[in-house]
Amino acid sequence: MPKLLFVIAAAAATCLSMSKAAAHDSAKDASVTLVFDQAIPNVPGKSLRAVLVEYGPGGHSPSHTHAHSAFIYATVLEGAVKSQINDGPARVFSAGESFVEMPGDHHRLSANASATDPSKLLAIFVVDTGETELTTPDHE
Repeated sequence: MPKLLFVIAAAAATCLSMSKAAAHDSAKDASVTLVFDQAIPNVPGKSLRAVLVEYGPGGHSPSHTHAHSAFIYATVLEGAVKSQINDGPARVFSAGESFVEMPGDHHRLSANASATDPSKLLAIFVVDTGETELTTPDHE
């Protein structure tokens, strides 16, 4: 399974490098760009979607949940990201480190760990093809 995730991440990173999406390093909060969306041919009803999340210095995303069917593999591409899933401890992940989110998890904290440097992460979703909303912010 780790080899498969590496292949998926490499494919998504390749698509990311070919993406025409503009970088938003100067943005304070999160800039989210869908960089890959493909039905999985040998897994009917499932798709692979990759999302680039870019944080400016001190940037963050509101606490949120993801599509009910979503299994997510996230890898930090640049800088460091502070993350808390469910009631677990908040952790800082540096460039090259990864974490997963299981279906139904609550992402309580997702933020740039630095007040001075930008950070980026690539989130790879395995999700029901019919899902239209990948992320739902908590109601406040």
